[in-house]
Amino acid sequence: MKNCIRIGTRSSELAIWQANFVKEILERNGYECKLVNIKSDGEIETKLPIYEIGVQGVFTKALDVALLENTIDIAVHSLKDVPTQTAQGIKIIAVPKRGNHKDVIVTRKPINWHELSACIATSSIRRKAQWAYRFPAHTFDNIRGNINTRLDKFLNNKSWDGAVFAAAGLERIDLKVPHLNSLEWMLPAPAQGALGIAAREDDSICQHIHMLLNHKETEIATSVERQFLRALMGGCATPIAAYAEVKGNEICFHGNILTLGPNPQKKELHKTFSIDKANDAGELAANKILQNGGLEIIEEIRRTIG
Repeated sequence: MKNCIRIGTRSSELAIWQANFVKEILERNGYECKLVNIKSDGEIETKLPIYEIGVQGVFTKALDVALLENTIDIAVHSLKDVPTQTAQGIKIIAVPKRGNHKDVIVTRKPINWHELSACIATSSIRRKAQWAYRFPAHTFDNIRGNINTRLDKFLNNKSWDGAVFAAAGLERIDLKVPHLNSLEWMLPAPAQGALGIAAREDDSICQHIHMLLNHKETEIATSVERQFLRALMGGCATPIAAYAEVKGNEICFHGNILTLGPNPQKKELHKTFSIDKANDAGELAANKILQNGGLEIIEEIRRTIG
């Protein structure tokens, strides 16, 4: 057993909450742990992790570097931010039980969206595409930063009627908002609401961490969602959404992909897979969507993005 497990985290309140969540579980099971705050990419000078071509770990790169340099032993991520192909030498070793997977709309007061020409604050292509499909008259403004920063920006900008957030983030750090509604109709990002624990592939700690932190049903469900994303060659610039849930011996899957811009088009799939198809379910779902018009949507997205 290691003398002390060094847990890498970014500095935001949500990232530290996530790292402490893991730290407390490990300490209850006899491990000594400490948090290591990892600086941003611009402050790190050493070797870069090697990703699959076309995939950039925008939110994970600094922690990946720290793992490869043995500055930390594990890194705690929001799993939706982790590239579907991790950096060479690094793997996801545990996926704890999932939190709330849904999106919510934060407003200053209750709003009937069908009676308003609204401006929605979000930088997520997925959220924009699904919102525009449902409310084509609405407009969007980008809003960036960690969850605290985005909430502050929204509350101080009266020209925005609402801002979309992941429910799990608001709940985990107990952020107070004037008014919110769960967007039951909006399909989440693959693996939204789940954490991913990363480590070096050759580290002997991997199996111990897996046994203590991994939640099998969440691991299966998020793996299917990430397979779906990977098979559609999706990333942050692609409006792809997916949610899977393990129910007994079945995996209930819902996924979609939408075009961008005016007159949006959507292709979606609701399908139930046997649990013994877990290793292939995401790819099978993606292929089904591609065969039923999804390929044309992807080609349109590529033309739109440039």
